[in-house]
Amino acid sequence: MKLVMKFGGTGINSGTKMSYVANLIKNHRLNTHDDIVVVVSAVRGVTDMILSISDSVRKGDKASIERFITDIRTIHMNIIRKSLKDENLKNMARRILSNLVRELRDILEGMVLLAEVTPKSLDYLLSFGERLSTPILCMALQQIGLKSRYLTGMDVGILTDSNFGEAHPLMNTTRLRITHMIEPLLKEGIIPVVTGYIARDQNGSITTLGRGGSDYTATIIASSINADEVWLWSDVNGLMTADPRIIKDAKVLTEVSFAEAIELALFGAKYIHPRTLEPVMSTKIPIRIRNTFNVEHSGTLIIECPSTASQKTVKSISAIRHTALIDVSGEEMVGAPGTAAKIFEVLARSRINIMMISQSPSESSISMVVRKGDLDRAITALELNLLGKTIKKLNVNEDVAVIAVVGSGMRGIKGIAARVFSSVSNEDVNVIMIAQGSSELNLAFVVKDDDCYKAVKALHDEFKLGKVGVSS
Repeated sequence: MKLVMKFGGTGINSGTKMSYVANLIKNHRLNTHDDIVVVVSAVRGVTDMILSISDSVRKGDKASIERFITDIRTIHMNIIRKSLKDENLKNMARRILSNLVRELRDILEGMVLLAEVTPKSLDYLLSFGERLSTPILCMALQQIGLKSRYLTGMDVGILTDSNFGEAHPLMNTTRLRITHMIEPLLKEGIIPVVTGYIARDQNGSITTLGRGGSDYTATIIASSINADEVWLWSDVNGLMTADPRIIKDAKVLTEVSFAEAIELALFGAKYIHPRTLEPVMSTKIPIRIRNTFNVEHSGTLIIECPSTASQKTVKSISAIRHTALIDVSGEEMVGAPGTAAKIFEVLARSRINIMMISQSPSESSISMVVRKGDLDRAITALELNLLGKTIKKLNVNEDVAVIAVVGSGMRGIKGIAARVFSSVSNEDVNVIMIAQGSSELNLAFVVKDDDCYKAVKALHDEFKLGKVGVSS
């Protein structure tokens, strides 16, 4: 098989774990003789540290830079010391670390003078997380006798547009470049070890694929080399029937379709990036989500057509907490072509992602759900551009949760909505807003954030998701 394995930050955040992952790869290689491409995330917590220091840079806080540099160096030096015993490899890793940290310090010291962080410069900063972690795993593989080569997402050939922070790959060019780079290495028995998350635009500037974009990197590469499967290794056994922090008896889903996985990703399944499936859907390359620390568990398989046994009416109850609901209304919106386009264009210019939309049949109001962190910018944009003109009123509910009932088996089945809302109503939960697409893959609604737990539990019990159709 030709296999792409991606490892998340929790699997490599210590020297012991780094060695464990290297041996996991070696054992699979020895047992199967598969061709393997490895994609690596930043060490857990490092991306958040970089985002935090970028805020300090905006405030002109020079003192925090040296503390940050010391912490970054210490984290990675400890991993090198505990994972690499070969002195030559250890010294090589230290040189790479020192050069990257020096570059990072120079950039931060230049940026702090301007007290400004642009989307372009932030992508440059964020790239260091993966650039620091990936060469260590590459050398850990070399230490145990595997031929491997370290490559950045730029080196491997991922070319994107210049939408910094959420770049989109230019897939035709990217496929050609990746094939040209990766295939010769695989033929020589070399394991490419590639930085996740980062790429390059046509001007040579570093871009990122969005938070959690290492999954996306893995499927971009898989699509380009026509891999047989993609394995996304994380710290969970797979996609779940509900968030286990809310539902204690939540179970692992054995199989889901591409369409179901997209819905789950969009509605809060944090272990898969929403755009991860785009590159592999046309090629039908399966994705498997597995637990790095529980290799005996087969995980969740994401394929085009799951088996009949796994096609249950409802598969999962997802929840996105701490979101906000914006309701805009006005008589002039009724029958006026382009009203919705104006509203969405204003929000798009402010880079506000609208998670869910509902419009009244009278066309006099539109309700939108946004992330709470985007609320202030969204309100400001609407007030400055449209209030008193296209829209007359703007109401906000600051703390709501989106609940999504997901399952391809709901298609064409009568009475699902009745069961959903009856079970929620029995727990005295008020539904504020409802939306369902014509695909009938999901039924989403909004409740007060305080009612989230009750709603999810009621639905999980109603469809008996803790008992049937899943693996333990």
